[in-house]
Amino acid sequence: MKLDLYFAPGACSRVPLIALEEIGEPFDTRLVVFMKGEHRSPDYLALNPAGKVPTLLIDGQPLTQNVAILSFLARSFPGAGLLPFTGDSVGDARLMSQLSFFSADLHPIVTRIRLPQFLCDVAGGPERVREMADKAMEMQLGPLDARLGKQPWLLGAEWSVLDAYLYWVWFRITGAGFPGEKFPNIAAHAQRMEDRPAVKRALAREAQAESDLEAKGLAVKFDQMAGTPRARR
Repeated sequence: MKLDLYFAPGACSRVPLIALEEIGEPFDTRLVVFMKGEHRSPDYLALNPAGKVPTLLIDGQPLTQNVAILSFLARSFPGAGLLPFTGDSVGDARLMSQLSFFSADLHPIVTRIRLPQFLCDVAGGPERVREMADKAMEMQLGPLDARLGKQPWLLGAEWSVLDAYLYWVWFRITGAGFPGEKFPNIAAHAQRMEDRPAVKRALAREAQAESDLEAKGLAVKFDQMAGTPRARR
């Protein structure tokens, strides 16, 4: 099976990138350069009509959306322990529910924290969107922080891709000034993630891509408060 991941540094494509590194099988990455509009090019839109990352090519066939990509990888490489599917319909559905929680509940709040101006462009609107998003995120993270106060990973003693998704959420929001000190157990979880060899390899791939973009003046930089993207010069 040939696997190619379309990704961008810092984007939610980091989650399947970590998953692929955990699997340990060969795969290739393809950088999507947002500042050149590659995510809106006809060739890329033919693969992913939403114009977003990630997209995973499986023997040349595209698969989009993190929930679909991660569940596919988990089922295709069960030995990697990405998700502990057992074949029990209720148990497996509950795992999918937890995975969907990150994409459907947390991920949209991340967008409101990082890019509030995309949600409201009236005077004072982005600031209000951000304020409400911070409160919503605090409510959602509370139970996760409590869970991680009792166990090292979200599902217990064993790591899963849920941990990779939480790690990405934490990276994005704390990078935008979210008060991470309120959630010490999630902060400790992020450190455990960064100690994993697969995570180190994934971050190294992103760092190399970021360096290449920086050298060409094509890296995306976000203003911390407004989240406005611009090319780094």
